[in-house]
Amino acid sequence: MSGGDMAKPLLGHRSMEGDPSITPAAGRTIGVLGSGDFARSLAIRLVCSGFKVVVGSRNPKRKASLFPSAAEVTFQAEAVKKTDVIFVAVFREHYSTLCDLADVLVGKILVDVSNNTEINHRKESNAEYLASLFPACTVVKGFNVVSAWTLQSGARDGNKQVLICSNNQEAKRTVAEIAQVMGFTPVDMGCMSSACEIENIPLRLLPAWKIPIFLALGLFLCFFTYNLIRQVIHPYIREQKNKLYKIPIEVVNKTLPCVAYVMLSLVYLPGVLAACSQLYYGTKYRRFPDWLDQWLQHRKQIGLLSFFCAALHAVYSLCLPMRRSHRYQLIETAVKQSTLGFIALVISTLHTLTYGWSRAFDENQYKFYLPPTYTLTLLVPCTVILAKVIFNLPCIRQRLLRIRRGWEKGRYVKFVLPSATGEYSSGETSSNV
Repeated sequence: MSGGDMAKPLLGHRSMEGDPSITPAAGRTIGVLGSGDFARSLAIRLVCSGFKVVVGSRNPKRKASLFPSAAEVTFQAEAVKKTDVIFVAVFREHYSTLCDLADVLVGKILVDVSNNTEINHRKESNAEYLASLFPACTVVKGFNVVSAWTLQSGARDGNKQVLICSNNQEAKRTVAEIAQVMGFTPVDMGCMSSACEIENIPLRLLPAWKIPIFLALGLFLCFFTYNLIRQVIHPYIREQKNKLYKIPIEVVNKTLPCVAYVMLSLVYLPGVLAACSQLYYGTKYRRFPDWLDQWLQHRKQIGLLSFFCAALHAVYSLCLPMRRSHRYQLIETAVKQSTLGFIALVISTLHTLTYGWSRAFDENQYKFYLPPTYTLTLLVPCTVILAKVIFNLPCIRQRLLRIRRGWEKGRYVKFVLPSATGEYSSGETSSNV
């Protein structure tokens, strides 16, 4: 992807970057109400962008040292009088404390930068609530998807987009102008009714890890219990040996590579299932089941957790004697749909088969008639590798490529071929597409 493509907004809304109606705003005075981390980072970024900044605080003398010297820190009422654009960097619960400033806020542009603690926690968004408290002001929602770190470090070190919405076009243009001077890409999200959607965006980032984390924990508990039975409980019952000392290091260290190995294979298994579905129905336009669709969307998180478990395994291995050959289990750099990740999966499988081939036929390895742990971990990876080999057979690979390029089973297209003279012939020729 080119650098120009990387700069394009990711959302399907109109970008205001490069809009000829937006004029430079550097040099104007901007107000900030609040003295928290975000307010401080916002003031720093505004000052670095050439704006004059006045910060309104209830305790200006105590908070002045937290802000850059170029920013003026004063009482809230005095700060509001010196500017027409004010960033409200306080929590929703504290909006009511600003009601004493209602008279001096008349006609001002209030930029609400707050977020919610839960998705759709309230019927109305924070911005709409602020607008209801100050009907004589123009409220603009924006800058809530930009972190304090990004504000201090610059737009290159974080999210570059600033999502903006308001019922007033002029107010949106003013805030977009400020965002552009600060080095961000303003994106027009429409009217104030979009504020709830914008406030939910930061909350949807971590929930994307919920299913992968529970999956990793579930696998860890299963393999940990299995290894605990084989390495600690079995010797205690059969030989009266106390091997509880193995739990914090050795048992955990044998569990981590199993989790990493299986999760790496789970990165590629949904792709195999999707290919089977496309081959069966002969089209790529049929929607996958919801569970498979969710699985496909979480492949990146699953791969990163696989790498995390493998890295922990490497750290734990440093606590074990060098003679233990399983400490050289491959650290899988699991990246979604990457060739490197699949190569790591193949090498890990070969390593596991080589390491455990002789032990698989040793009856002493079957404790409580339970097979060695590595034999359980081979089930999913071997299935994925075998399916990949089958899909790469020329007869199946060509059909799958045609489906993914738009070909559908049982669908025919009729078109008229042009004659040699450039005229269209009177006869129709059927062709399969």
